[in-house]
Amino acid sequence: MKKLAIVCVIGVAAFLTACGPSTKELEEKRIADSIRVADSLAMVQAEQQRIADSIAQAQAEEAHADSVAEGLIKE
Repeated sequence: MKKLAIVCVIGVAAFLTACGPSTKELEEKRIADSIRVADSLAMVQAEQQRIADSIAQAQAEEAHADSVAEGLIKE
């Protein structure tokens, strides 16, 4: 009976080990997650740069309009 119990325990342990993802699958998932995070960060940075560029352009246009209004430069 003890031998049967030992064989069953070993069989269950082997079954549980075989059911999990392989090392290769875990590494592929880790790499895919890293790429996804890097892409997300790049998109956020690009959006921040676009907003900063828009603000700078609006400020330049406002400064030009103020200068024209004050008569400092002719349009």
